[in-house]
Order: sequence, then C-alpha cells, then structure tokens
Amino acid sequence: MTDTAAVAVLSDIHGVAPALEAVLAEPDVRAARTVVLTGDLLSGPLPRETLALLHGLGDRAVWLAGNGERELIACHRDHRAPAPDAITPWAAGQLSPADIAHLGALPATVTLDVPGLGPVLFCHATPRDDAEVVLADSRPERFAEVLAGVADGVRTVVCGHTHMPFVRIAHGRLVVNPGSVGMPYGRPGAHWALLGPGGGAVALRRTDYDRDAACARIARESGFPGAARWAEMYVRHVHTAEEALAAFGPLDGR
Repeated sequence: MTDTAAVAVLSDIHGVAPALEAVLAEPDVRAARTVVLTGDLLSGPLPRETLALLHGLGDRAVWLAGNGERELIACHRDHRAPAPDAITPWAAGQLSPADIAHLGALPATVTLDVPGLGPVLFCHATPRDDAEVVLADSRPERFAEVLAGVADGVRTVVCGHTHMPFVRIAHGRLVVNPGSVGMPYGRPGAHWALLGPGGGAVALRRTDYDRDAACARIARESGFPGAARWAEMYVRHVHTAEEALAAFGPLDGR
C-alpha cells in the first residue's frame, strides 16, 4: 500500500531521462506528497527531456541545487568556464535562459517536516558545501565537521553527490544518501529513497529498467557527440561500490 504522507528523494539524475521515467512510474513515487530533488539533475545526455519530466511533478517537487547546477550555469554564461567533463558545457548549451534562471534560483538546502522523522535537512553534498564528500565509511570526526552547523532540532540529514546509497548514524543524527537515479555506483538500476511512514521511516529503493534500451535511446536522441560512449560508460556499466570508495576516499579528508 502506498502512503501519501511519504517523501520520495531523487538525486543525481544527470540527464538520464529513461532512468527518471522508470522511477517516476513507481507507485510510491506517484503517491508521495513531496518529491525532493537533491541536485545534479540535468548535466547529462538528455537534459531537456529530464527537465520536462521534473517540471511535470508540479508543486510536489522541491528542487535543490548541486554542484552540477552551479557548473551548468557557469558554462551557459561563459563557454570558456572550467567544466568537470565534456558533457556539462554541451548540456548547458541545450538549456534556455529561462531554464538557467530557474536553476540559479534554487536553494542549496531545505528543511522539511517528514512524518516519523521530524525536521529533515536536505542538501546535495553536505549542508555547508555542494561538492564536499562524505561516505558510508567516513570517520566520525568527518561527520562532526560537516554537520557542525546543522540546527540541534534536525536529527536527519539527506545528501547525495557520491552516487552511493547508505544510511548511518553519526553523532546521534541519521544520515541518508539515496544514491543516484542516473549514474549509480554499487548496483545497476535507478536508486532513490522513500522517507516517512510508507518507507518505514527510511527505505533505500532501487528501480530496475531496461538499460540496453536506455543506451540505445540516448545514442539516438541525444545530440551530444559522445552520447553512445557516455551511455556505455555510465548507464550500461556500473562501477562497484569498492571502486567508488577507493576513488572518493581521499576526498573525505582521511
């Protein structure tokens, strides 16, 4: 049974519209009262299609900015701006000035009351920075550092950015990462989370979809010159959690 009081959390979609379509078709997402979008939404091969799907959520959507939105805005305004990869400036060029204005108005954090959890702070990477790294195995001292500015009454923090789902307790707070809808690490599929009574307070969820068809669609419909190769690398192939932890580990201050 679905629960209309639940909150769905979708992060790091990265313009992979087929993965997003699969998640949006989930009964629990369709029924959720709120869908929180925790950043890095469009920097990928189908940015306009992804944006249209997200706008289709209407007032149910709570949008947050991540480093991906910041980079898209910078590349749209100046094609010479530094970019993390080749697809970001291309995706920026697919967006209209109105789209960029929408992204530029997004907040970095939001706090919502979630049944069963109370006040929950949502952000992209950490509450204080849109590109900081915290991992499931980060040291307690690291969590103390990045959560130091969070209000005492907030006992749950939801973040994204690393594309790896986890739930852990750090200094009395529940820290949740829903993983990535479009570019998952660890296991294939589109990863997301459900918060509130319908999810048993917190449930990490994974939606299977046809990745072969998704790769074919990206190669066919995206105008990005390297779309087929990009889809093979990030949609068909999934890096293991161990590979991702080895790559990200040095970035969390250990």
